[in-house]
Order: sequence, then C-alpha cells, then structure tokens
Amino acid sequence: MSKRPPRSPRRGSTRSHGSRRPSHGSGRAPGPEQPTLLTEVAVALDDGEPLSLLAMVSSLLSALDRPRHPLDEPGSPELPTRADLVESFLDVQEVETSALLVAVAELTGDDLLRRRVRTEIEGRGHPLPVWLTELHRASTGRVVEMRHVLGDGDNLMIEVALVPDAHLTVVVYIDHNMGTLVKDAFVLPEPLDAVVGHMRELAEHEPDTTWADVDPALARSRIEEAVELGAMTYPPLETESWPACRPLVDWAVRGLPAGGPGRERPEWDETALASLADRFFASPFGAGHDDAGTQDLLEMLLSFGTESGPGDPLRWSPVVVEVLLLDWIPRTIVADPGFLAGAPDLVRRFVRFCHRERGIRSELTEETVAAVDQFEPEFRAVVGLPFDDGPVSVAEIVRTRAVRAVGEGALDGLGTEPLPDEPLDRSSIPTDVQGAVDEVAGLVDRFCDERLDVEYRTACRRFLGRVAVGDPRIFRRRARAGTTAAALVWVIGKANDLFHSPDLQVKDMTAHFGAPQSVSQRAGAMLAAVGVDPHDQFGEMNLGAPDLLVSRRRREIVELRDRYRGTE
Repeated sequence: MSKRPPRSPRRGSTRSHGSRRPSHGSGRAPGPEQPTLLTEVAVALDDGEPLSLLAMVSSLLSALDRPRHPLDEPGSPELPTRADLVESFLDVQEVETSALLVAVAELTGDDLLRRRVRTEIEGRGHPLPVWLTELHRASTGRVVEMRHVLGDGDNLMIEVALVPDAHLTVVVYIDHNMGTLVKDAFVLPEPLDAVVGHMRELAEHEPDTTWADVDPALARSRIEEAVELGAMTYPPLETESWPACRPLVDWAVRGLPAGGPGRERPEWDETALASLADRFFASPFGAGHDDAGTQDLLEMLLSFGTESGPGDPLRWSPVVVEVLLLDWIPRTIVADPGFLAGAPDLVRRFVRFCHRERGIRSELTEETVAAVDQFEPEFRAVVGLPFDDGPVSVAEIVRTRAVRAVGEGALDGLGTEPLPDEPLDRSSIPTDVQGAVDEVAGLVDRFCDERLDVEYRTACRRFLGRVAVGDPRIFRRRARAGTTAAALVWVIGKANDLFHSPDLQVKDMTAHFGAPQSVSQRAGAMLAAVGVDPHDQFGEMNLGAPDLLVSRRRREIVELRDRYRGTE
C-alpha cells in the first residue's frame, strides 16, 4: 500500500488564501464547509488507508444523491447537487480538493467528469497517493457467497485490487425476508481471502454456514436487482454503513462482468403445493390434523411462503416466524380470530416437517419453534385473541440481555465494586507490536484522564491488552493510532452505555482523536480478536466480560437482576 507523498510546500501558506478560480456566477449553491471537510480529508490521506478517503467520499455522494420522496417531511433543506459540489472543489486548489475530485470522478463512473478532472489534476501538480491517481486501474476479481442454511440472507463478498498493492473487500448483505433487497453493506480494507478466512474462523463451530465462489456476472445482476429494490423501499433501510457506502459498492459492482441472469424464484404451481400439503398431512407432524380448518390454515401458510421472501414455503427460520405472525397475517389476512387461533400450533408442526424434509439440524429446528413460543402472545393480542404471558416473560428477556452483557455464569455473583487503577498488562503482547500498542494506550489514557475516570481507563487497558494478544496483526498494519484509540474507546463506551448521556457523544470522542465519526470497521476487528462476533450485537455492545464494565453499569445490571428475580 503506497504511502502518501509529502505535502506541497505551498500548502501551509494557502490555508487562508488558497489559489481560487474566478467565480462563475452567483447562482451556484455555496461550497462545502471547507475547514471541516478539508481537515477530514487531510486526516484520511494521512491515515494511509485508501478506504478512509473512499468511504468519506462515498458517504458524501450518497447524501447528495438521495432522491426526495413524496412522504419526506416538507420543508427539509435542499442539498447542493453533485455538480455544485464538483464546481466548489474545482474552485479551491488544495491537495485535499484534488483528492476529492479524483475520488468523486471515479466513484460516480462519469466518463466526462473523469476526463475533466484528469486534466485539472495534471495542471495542479499536487502530490497524491499512487492508489488514488491509479484508481481507474482498480480491478475486481472473485466473488464469494456466504450463506446460512436457514436462508434469511446471503453475504456476497467482492474482491477489489487497487494499484499498486492495496486490497478491499466489498460485502453486500441481501435480505430475503424483506423481499430480496440490500439491507446492509460495508467495505473492509482487507483482501478477500483474509476476510473469508477470518469469517471461517469465527464460524469454526458453526456447521450451517457455507462459502462458495459465485459467477461474477451472476453476482452483479443479483446485487443490482437487490439495490434497486431497496431503493424503492420507504422508509429507506439505513445502517451505520448503508446506504453511505452505496456509491463505493456501485463502483465495485460496475467492475464485474455484465449479463448475469439474476435470481430466479422457485416455481411452485398448484400441483407442487398440493403434493407438499399431502406429504405434510401424511407425516407424523400432520397426521390426524387434516380437518377443513387446518387445511385452510395450511393454504394460508403456503401462500405466505410462495408470495413473500424468496418464494420457498419450505424455508423457515426464527425471523420468518416473526414476519408471519407479527406482520403478514395481521396485515394480509381478514378472518375470524377463532380461525387464526390455530396458526401458531400449525406453524410449530409445519416447521418441524419442513426442516426434516430439508435435513436441517434439530438445534435450528428447536430455535425456530421457540420463536413461535416467543411471538405467540403478541400475535394473539394483535389479532384479538385472549392471551397470557406465555413462556417468554419480561423477566426472561431481561435476564437474557444481562447474561449477554456479563457472560454465562457471572450474573448471579456479579459485584459492583469499582474497577481498580490497573496498568496495561504487556506480559503476553508480542514484542514487535508493543510500540504501536503503547502509542494507542497513551492516547486512550489521556482521553480517560481528561474526559472519563480511572475505571474507564482500566477497562480500556484491559481490552487493549486482550486485543493485542488475540490478534496482533491489528497493530502491524499501517493505521493511525488515533483511529485505533477511538475504536477502542467506542467499544468500551458502548458496552457501558457511555454515549447515552448528552455529556459525551460519539462524534465528540472521535473528534478528540482526529478520527472519522464511524470507527465500527476498526472496532469489528478488535471484537473478533477477543472472540466477540461484531455482527451479533443487535445495536448493543455485549462483551460477555464483567471486568470490562464500570461499577455504574454493573449496578444497573444487578438492579434489573434483583427486580425480576423470582418472576421467571
């Protein structure tokens, strides 16, 4: 990966009086907030990681390209157009605006803009990283699909090689329960083989996930269809990285060959559905339950299976159960509540039948059936049936969440004493990364001393030591210590509900370290290093380690534990 060349000697003297072109008229929208934007670009360039700048530009383009929707609130401010933005960058002759122009031209795929920018950049003569000036020579390679046997969604991972030696992996998650659309996507600064290898390690004891190479043309058509469908969804699906990374995803997908056939829905005609129903009623799960009411309910389930999601009535997961009971039936079916009362029991039996036909592991079957138990009380309330708390009580939910936060076996004996003032344990940290670890530790210590307290400092030191031992490669990469420090504080802060207070917000913390506002990708590598699945947090941060929680957070958990103790 190329290192950014030294800055132009003239840059320091042009911060306030930079060379500008004559104005092209007063009708143009005002330019960007230059001090803030250019400072962030400078930080991204200094980071040495191509993704830092590309992700920033992608997020900027995504915000500008979002079409207005008729259901948007009236009076929302008009944003400048992409053309306005480009003109404002052309007006300011700085290294940072040159970098922005190159990245914008390449990510948009606009050939006319690309030629115009290339001529402009040659005239400016600003030193830019090789990977950026050669961005047009980036190439896509293999595409790997990561799929779970229950089929809620697929991850398509695209290999991207930059010149001279940088690599990206674009990960696109296509959700089948919401209509086969892109629900999330993100980009990692790692080669595809490394990403797949790391995911395999995380799923070492998970026999239900498979990885396979996919025809790149097929992958392109599937992703483009899913992106287009997601763009028509309102309100739009948004995650921490999507649709902010959509321009970057689109750029990578355009590098794949065109002409793929796209996804084909399974064909279930009346004969096939009748055969499926006959097999169910002849099985141990349906025998003796083929009365007219149950047959009508089964017809309803088959209609749901063929019309929603990927169109397969044999595919059942906990999420599919939730969609059926809490969304599809209440929204679609107009029937007497007494008729619908039999739906949960039929779903339990039909799930067991379908999983046996598909050869699904019994553990997954039990999880899916348990989802019926979980959602039945709310289903009965929605369709107008009497209900009780059932097997899923508030106490059980609270206890489950508490266990996720502190780990199995720790909840009952959880203490509330403050964390001690403890130094960083360097005894097991590899020698070659101790310097990088110490640099991060120094930044984190200063932040905790200025903004937090001794307990947070100890928790951060403990987590840092475990990350360095668990995956020292994190500290062998060329990355800004400030970004790594911000990611570390973000993890510990989220685990302790630190950022729920108005006294300290994530943007304030990342600004302290001069890091991008989103550090989740760097944090994801840290979580994986200590054995925590970064994609299994559901908006929370559960480390399963009580010694990383400050006394305030542990007191909150103990209070909830004691409040609901004995009510399970």
